[in-house]
This record gives sequence, structure tokens and C-alpha cells, in this order.
Amino acid sequence: MVKLLVNSLLVMLFLTGCASGPAIDTRYSSESQDSRVQYVVLHYTSSGFERSLGTLTRGPVSSHYLIKQSPPTIYRLVDESRRAWHAGDSSWQGRTWLNATSIGIELVHPGYSETPLGRVWHTWEPRQIQALTELLADILERHNLTPDRVVGHSDVAPQRKLDPGPLFPWQQLADAGVAIWPDQQQVQSHLNELRDRTPPLRWFRQSLATFGYALPEDIDTDRGSPALRNVIAAFQMRFRPARYDGLPDSETAALLAALVPAAVSWPDWCAPADAPREADPCQAPPAALE
Repeated sequence: MVKLLVNSLLVMLFLTGCASGPAIDTRYSSESQDSRVQYVVLHYTSSGFERSLGTLTRGPVSSHYLIKQSPPTIYRLVDESRRAWHAGDSSWQGRTWLNATSIGIELVHPGYSETPLGRVWHTWEPRQIQALTELLADILERHNLTPDRVVGHSDVAPQRKLDPGPLFPWQQLADAGVAIWPDQQQVQSHLNELRDRTPPLRWFRQSLATFGYALPEDIDTDRGSPALRNVIAAFQMRFRPARYDGLPDSETAALLAALVPAAVSWPDWCAPADAPREADPCQAPPAALE
């Protein structure tokens, strides 16, 4: 009887050990580590709350957070330690398929409407943006991220996405310390230096790639391409929403130079006013993008 009891206890201990997994000693921790999360990607849902919630909880896509418009409510749909399916085919700063390294935040918002007079973008609910600002501040602090790691879906997928759109208040987020915005004094200084000249397309390509955008390797830097125009438009939509036609110009160059300071020392940057005319790559306007 005693032997039977002992055997039963041994079996129970064995099964308990199997159920709880191996014993792991956690007394030591490596200094060489950081958060899995490297970026926060912002989206709009293009639909109302009920449809958005259904799509993100029962459909093939998901996000870590969903922020309702009114009343502004933050819903966590996927734990931050797990991957959500929000970014798709994406790239930023050399990293690709950002689902694995980002937190996705969807904001309930209609995006735009097509009307007989053209596309009309919808404004944002201030209280929803305030809720987003508070969430971003919390995420950045917990994951030790800098504000430049907050990007839009149109930044990481400029060939196929427009969200969060030209009316999204990026500058307001930057003022709150949870996004970036070019320094206006630097922008004006670069505008004065350019004197209405525009750097060649190869300068835009190199600068945009340095900032973070993905560009196809086979882009023609003399004539341009639709892909390059889409990337320029994505940059303009974020930092110069008054006009985002995707065409390079001096204002776009000044904004980009303020965000990529090294770009003003590259050979394709416009020469100083007293430089010989033949030394200036910006004398003639760049060829129109096709």
C-alpha cells in the first residue's frame, strides 16, 4: 500500500512538472536588450466604430489599440507583447514588415469622401487626438522610444496607403512631445539658401531614404517615377499638408533638409549664391515626375 502511494505521488509530481514547464532561474539579466517595439504606426479605420471593432477583432487584420471618437475611448485589442496585423507590406529606416516590431493604433475616422467636387478629407475630433496623445506618451515612455519612432501608415507604405491623411494634426502631436516636426527657423534658413531653386531628384531620393522611406532600387533619379512621386507626396502630406502633389520644390527640400541635416552637405544640395554657375546642380528645375 505504501509503495502504491509513493508511486502515485511520484506520478503526480512528474505530471505537475510537465504542466508547469521547466524550472528557470531568473536571477540574472543581460544588459544588451531593448524593447521588441521599435515603432508606433498610426492608422484611420475608414469606417464607424462598430464596423471597425468587428473588422479588427474578427477579421484578418488587427491592431493593438482602437481609439473611438465620441466619447473618446481607448480599447486594447492585442497585448503589446504580441504581434498585431496592421502594417502589412511596410518598411521604415531599413526595417521591413513592421508588424513584428511595432505597435499599431487605429483611430475611428472616416478618412475622406469622394464628392462631385473631388476628394474631401474629414477633420479630427480634438478629444480623440488628446486620448491618442496620452496613449503615445505612455507607450514611448514604457518602451524607451523617441518621438521620431511615431509614424503614419502612409510613411511605412507610401505606395498603397494614405492614412492618417493630410488633416491629421502631426504638429500638435509634436508640440506635445510625441511626434516630430521640422524646426521652422531651420526651414526658413534653407529657403533663403535655396532662393527658389530645387535640388535634383537624386538629392530627394537620398534624403528621403535617409529619413526613413523605402524607395525601389530602380528609380530613375533623372526623370523620376510614380514610386518616387508617391514617397514625396507622403512626406508632403505629413509635413506640408497644404499641397501634397508629389512634385519636388524648394519648400519640400527645405523641410526635408531641416529633418535630415546632413543632406545640406551633399554634392547635390544647391551651391551657395557666390559659387560659379556651373558648380550649381540646382540652376535648372528638375524634370517633372512622370
